[in-house]
Amino acid sequence: MERHFDEQLADLKHRLVRMSALAEHMINAAVRVLVARDASAGEPVPGHEDEVNRMQIDIDEFCLQLIALHQPTAGDLRFILAATKSASDIERLADQAVNVLKKAERLLTSPPLAETARIEEMAALASRMLSDSLHSFVNRDVGRAREVLLRDDQLDEMKSVVTDELIARMGAEPSAVVSAVDLLLVARNLERIGDHATNIAENTIFAVEGRDVRHHAEDRPEPPPPAP
Repeated sequence: MERHFDEQLADLKHRLVRMSALAEHMINAAVRVLVARDASAGEPVPGHEDEVNRMQIDIDEFCLQLIALHQPTAGDLRFILAATKSASDIERLADQAVNVLKKAERLLTSPPLAETARIEEMAALASRMLSDSLHSFVNRDVGRAREVLLRDDQLDEMKSVVTDELIARMGAEPSAVVSAVDLLLVARNLERIGDHATNIAENTIFAVEGRDVRHHAEDRPEPPPPAP
């Protein structure tokens, strides 16, 4: 029975990896539409979104079955619960990729802006964060998970820089306002993708160490002991 449970946990990891890889492909395809101005690159994205949605439902049902049949405790239970949360984050960041694609398609109708290069850098970082967060989760690699948390600050800073640049462009070049606003929204989508990757990294720490590090919880002082 224990060997069968271990095989099912391995299957769960495999499902998450496939779901994450599909979402990462969606991100890269949507950004390629924007950067390479290649509309055809985005054609697979809607179909991938449907598949990601189905995979989330399948993973949630599979996790419920694992809990009901095996009644796992401690680390295994934390891992299964964190897997359902991670699947939810993957589904949501896939939605963000769809949002990027919609704006990228609109931007094809106007001249490209120089700030698109900043967006490409943000997208590359967000994509790496997703890949590394999933790798840390399935391999229970807390060190790699904490690296993802640090890179979230870097992504936020990149978003602030491109926001300032685009606002300056809107002031100096009124004809570029519509395109600049779309790029601002793309930057926000990419930041949200990084946030979801960060959530997965936090799930890793919870699954392995039993520590809740959301909202910098681990930095807060321990509550005082109850009064005697």
